[in-house]
Amino acid sequence: MNDHIHDDAPDPVLQARLRALPRERVPPARVWEQIAAQLPARAVASAEPASHARRSRRRWPLRVGLGLAAGLAVLMVVPTAPPPAPTPAANPLQQQADVIASEYQQAIATLPTGTVGAEWQPTLHELDSSAASIRAAIAENPRSRYLLGQLQRTYSLRLELTQQALSAAGLPS
Repeated sequence: MNDHIHDDAPDPVLQARLRALPRERVPPARVWEQIAAQLPARAVASAEPASHARRSRRRWPLRVGLGLAAGLAVLMVVPTAPPPAPTPAANPLQQQADVIASEYQQAIATLPTGTVGAEWQPTLHELDSSAASIRAAIAENPRSRYLLGQLQRTYSLRLELTQQALSAAGLPS
């Protein structure tokens, strides 16, 4: 804690001593010579007079602005290729749907090729359409496990009905 007593009136003696202090302390010339002797030769040769340094400090915003304007002009003139389209990350649910579809295609390929009766065609076509709709829904909502189950049931039902249709047509399944 501070033991000093603070009052609102400034101390006139302290104020006078503060005003008597020099505004800027400049080291003697010999100090600058010693510093210059310790610097590499290139730094001393490129040293600018103080007045020039002050002027250049005032102009740096202008130089930066001109540099940015020149860079922008170059970017506007030089044609650039469009950025590559981001590749969608592999979605685990979509990958599982692909595996299920592949297994279904393999199972259908093992069945004998033959025509099924006309009475089976609308139902089989409806199941194919439902499977395509479920695949599209999985692509839109890649976190829905329910859709994956529905796809699996649809393919199973389609496979079962195809086998029944082939049996009804007299073909071995």
